[in-house]
Amino acid sequence: MYDLLRQRNEGVSDAVIDLTKDLIRTPSLSRAERGVSDRLVRAMHESRAFDRVLADEVGNVVGVQFGIEPGPALLLLSHQDTVPVDAADAWSHSPYGATDDGGAIWGVGAADCKGGIAAQLYAAVILRRSLLPLRGALVVAATVAEENGVGIGIRHLLDQTLPELDLTPAFAILGEPTDLGIYYGHDGWVDLEIHVEGRDLFQVVDAGDAIRRDFGPAPAEANTAVTRAMVDVGAPRVVGVNGRSRAVVPVERRLLRGESLGDVIQQVRSRAAVSAQATGRVGVEVEVAEQRQELYTGVKRTTRLLSSPWNTDPFSTLPRRAYHALGAAECGRRTGEWTLSRLGMGTAGSTLVNDFRIATIGYGPGHEELAHARDEHVKTEKIRESVYGTAAMVQSLIGVPVYGWSADEI
Repeated sequence: MYDLLRQRNEGVSDAVIDLTKDLIRTPSLSRAERGVSDRLVRAMHESRAFDRVLADEVGNVVGVQFGIEPGPALLLLSHQDTVPVDAADAWSHSPYGATDDGGAIWGVGAADCKGGIAAQLYAAVILRRSLLPLRGALVVAATVAEENGVGIGIRHLLDQTLPELDLTPAFAILGEPTDLGIYYGHDGWVDLEIHVEGRDLFQVVDAGDAIRRDFGPAPAEANTAVTRAMVDVGAPRVVGVNGRSRAVVPVERRLLRGESLGDVIQQVRSRAAVSAQATGRVGVEVEVAEQRQELYTGVKRTTRLLSSPWNTDPFSTLPRRAYHALGAAECGRRTGEWTLSRLGMGTAGSTLVNDFRIATIGYGPGHEELAHARDEHVKTEKIRESVYGTAAMVQSLIGVPVYGWSADEI
């Protein structure tokens, strides 16, 4: 079986690189992904590897291979959108040039995660071309509006698009950058608004400034969970509310695993109230920020700016089978978690695991430290290996046993 997959992988080695380049050359900021969406629909149709291809109401692209049984469905998931290019960063290659140099493809989204999209799509292609039957359905999806952190695309996919196809994934593999490691979790984040309200405008403004000073960068020697988790505090903005004045102090905070959102809100409220006390009689409340966004299809959604921590038990079925499948396929194997070293980073794993109870891991060709960074790139050989490794994991999880062995036996 693995020899067959390797042969089919060699047959698409150029095509997967060409698709990665096309995706990088096509700008796709969050909520402006139409060009990439159209390109993916065309690629899925041209591959003849999918029984059903569609772009849904919000712009997610979905390709489905139906299984021969009503077995468990497996979701291969990546995202179409990228972060903006910082005008102050001097790239050594054009951000949208998809330059092939030094065994890597350079450009915005190369690592996060257009190389991952291409690899997952072609994993489905080589499985179909190998004529290896699947028990359950294989779903390859590329969602919109992921980089803004609020999961509009993935929620629509799981709430509406897949149920309309009578599909409920049991497992998900993210094409996010893991440098071909099996990743199974990360911390979260939340955007909070500290509301300071009172009759005296000057007292309200002073209280907002005092809170911002108190919630500013922690000293280097500080080592509590609260100070380590606080990542950014914005300038207070003043608004009028029913004849009273209100200052809104925006706070973006890391959510560490083991913390509850309710406890975090209470901690922030208590600390802000103490900071505001010296400025006069004001009231302090804290709530999760909300934002209304319009997607490129014209659909509008209001959502909370929250991404909860998540993890999949590394000894549970999904990561265990994935790990053994990579070993059987003679691929490199290692496990880990995303560090999320930059502000605003995250994955759809938060929504998949916490809200929909779908066991999730990550496996993608990009390197996490290159995501959202100047001179982002992805190695071409990593993309090709990701195609093969992903196909091997899919066969182990939902494939019909072949050559005398069962996926349950590994």
